[in-house]
Amino acid sequence: MKGCDISIEGVSKSFGTFNALEDATITINKGEFFSLLGPSGCGKTTLLRIIAGFETPDSGIVTFDGKNIIGIDPNKRQSNTVFQNYALFPHLSVYENVAFPLRIRKVDNKTINKKVMEYIHLVQLDAHVYKKPNQLSGGQKQRVAIARALINEPSVLLLDEPLSALDAKLRSNLLVELDAIHDQIGITFIYVTHDQSEALSVSDRIAVMNQGKVLQIGTPFEIYESPATEFVAKFIGETNLFDSRVVECVPYKNDEFMVTLDVPELGKQIKVTDYDETKQGQQVSFTVRPEKVRITLEEPQSNNKEINVFKGIVEEPVYSGFQSKLYVKLDNGTELKVFKQHQNYLEDGPEISWKDTVYVSWSANDGYIVEVINQ
Repeated sequence: MKGCDISIEGVSKSFGTFNALEDATITINKGEFFSLLGPSGCGKTTLLRIIAGFETPDSGIVTFDGKNIIGIDPNKRQSNTVFQNYALFPHLSVYENVAFPLRIRKVDNKTINKKVMEYIHLVQLDAHVYKKPNQLSGGQKQRVAIARALINEPSVLLLDEPLSALDAKLRSNLLVELDAIHDQIGITFIYVTHDQSEALSVSDRIAVMNQGKVLQIGTPFEIYESPATEFVAKFIGETNLFDSRVVECVPYKNDEFMVTLDVPELGKQIKVTDYDETKQGQQVSFTVRPEKVRITLEEPQSNNKEINVFKGIVEEPVYSGFQSKLYVKLDNGTELKVFKQHQNYLEDGPEISWKDTVYVSWSANDGYIVEVINQ
């Protein structure tokens, strides 16, 4: 495996009275595609700039393969950076932009030509070798920037929101290509983004950040299915989130517990499974993702006490092609968000329309206790 292991230990950084980073601690594995994800101002770009050497932390260290790199000049680190604005030389061709790092190192022309053509082919720009940046699309310019960053064969590629200036379809296509490039060269990628769908689709692991703090580190599956905090639950995808109180917590099966929650916003008690034992009376946050909620015109006929069922009225159906978002007002007035996937027409059941009386239901296994609220 190429690349290097990266350790970020207790890194903090302030700008005047603003705390951009607070005690950030992350371990990134060699060859991993790792994303720093969070809203604007959360500290992710500051952390990337510290790794790159463009900023110095107030405290903490960053190591590449165990060697502390704080204080080492950016051009002497094992990393290169791809910026949001491409940072190409407008007067140079694609070939010369990609060749520039090698010319700085005074590499011989034969080696330059071989490597430049190799990396131009890697980013699929063979037909654009001698064009200037103003003759390229945004996506093509970003590919040039990626090839130029990779030609020095760094151990770490740092990507600072590289696709944010592109339109949605081009961004999606280039993201797939970027993932394929990572698979081919196998070095460590650190990808900064505020777009949760980008991070979920390409990352091996993700660090979710907010207000300078690292809130959770995990695989896309872990981050989405088992959010550590209310912020993570709301930031990653869409969800239904409620404050609740533990009524009962009893052993269930496979090291799980069956928890009965009193949810004032839902107007009654519900069941949810959890791997952690919680105390009776404990205040917790409960979430259920909209796609895990089933919606029907007929009341579900089941004796299973682990199914949570509510009655309501469709207040607003939003059609979006592959699915519909349905906002259901329950009998007690609370609104619940439901995603209904459009599958085979004949198996889709009767069409659900605005103002229909419906039943929404989900299994105890599909809900999740996000976090225990300190009392």
